[in-house]
Amino acid sequence: MTWKKQSQNTIRLEDTKLKDIQSTMQSGASIRLLKNQKLGFAYTRSLNNAEELVQNALESLRGGVDVKFDLPLTRTVPTLNTYDDNITQTTNTAIVNECRRIFAFLEQKTKGQVNIYARTTISRMRILNTAGTNLSANASFFSMTIMILYPGSATGIDQSFAFKAFQRVDESDLSMLAELYNQGEKELETSGGRLKVLFMPEAMHALIWRLQSATSGESLYHKQSPLTNRLGERVFNEKLTIVDDPLEDTRPGARAFDDEGVACKRHVIVDKGVLKNYYYDLNYAAKLNVEPTGHGFKTSRWAGDTISMKPTPALQYITFERGKKPFRQLIHEMDKGIIVCGALGAHSGNIPNGDFSIGLSPGLYVENGEIVGRIKDAMIAGNIYEVMKRVIGIEDTIYPAYTGYYPAVLFEDINVATKG
Repeated sequence: MTWKKQSQNTIRLEDTKLKDIQSTMQSGASIRLLKNQKLGFAYTRSLNNAEELVQNALESLRGGVDVKFDLPLTRTVPTLNTYDDNITQTTNTAIVNECRRIFAFLEQKTKGQVNIYARTTISRMRILNTAGTNLSANASFFSMTIMILYPGSATGIDQSFAFKAFQRVDESDLSMLAELYNQGEKELETSGGRLKVLFMPEAMHALIWRLQSATSGESLYHKQSPLTNRLGERVFNEKLTIVDDPLEDTRPGARAFDDEGVACKRHVIVDKGVLKNYYYDLNYAAKLNVEPTGHGFKTSRWAGDTISMKPTPALQYITFERGKKPFRQLIHEMDKGIIVCGALGAHSGNIPNGDFSIGLSPGLYVENGEIVGRIKDAMIAGNIYEVMKRVIGIEDTIYPAYTGYYPAVLFEDINVATKG
């Protein structure tokens, strides 16, 4: 049985104006029943009638969903620092005032429209099962995304920040954001070709999605992965080490156990370009006769109600090992190329096979090591098992971004198509 409770405040400001404040609180429980290798599942938003919840799960057993796994007995897990009590002292007024400070600072640096989205979250969960597992966790989270929009478009330069409690955004980060925006103000039409391409952290999910698919126990079981039976092989450039690390509690949201009660651990997916591990939940580990890796999470790439979801294999804490080069040095190493600041259509292409075809939203153009503007109507395409062998350099700083924590990564010889 899994119980979760979450309270959340969201604040949205556009062009210095407060547009929306929402406060929500949700709680609920879900239950999985195993009987004669059949699975029953039910969930509820209220535990006032626990008997009804159990009855609904018993009814779902009649659906005949076959399973081979047993519920785990997890007695001990690492103690993680996931909750900062200061989050309870954070008021909406304090967050709005911080946003206004950011607006005032950026107004001195750029003419672009600035939008800010901020959120505080407090979550509590508990997992119990008849095998004897009884685990609980609390977490606090403060995040802020700042975007500077280009005129007449919905695209711009953005950066996200994530903490366990309210913090002011450093002015050096704001200055870098404004500088990058200003350098891309001029809209260009240019020819495409095989170019150097720098993926920013905000666009890295377009590549990582393919790796997540290929290394999942679900893909292996359904024979959809091009990485089947390839552990120990070099699949990427030796500069790339990719890890799923839910125990890294210097970042918000760390987890000592997954949504099935299996203990989490640092899990290396790719080590210096060599494929080291796949990942599994209870279900697919049992189907493939391997041990679960603590990756059974109630999650979806698209927004959804996690209480109503069943656990599936998921890399929730993926990150790259940082490189050795400052961001500006990576740009200086581009004689001619593109900076992908955002990916439009990351779902396009044959994801299980590693193919991608994305629009640049936006894409900055580099000549002789300098950003000279942004490209109009451009896209890039390729396959990660070719592209990620062509790494020139990796940034020395890691940033929070969609689906993980990433540095900027510079690749060479990538197909870029434009209307120019």
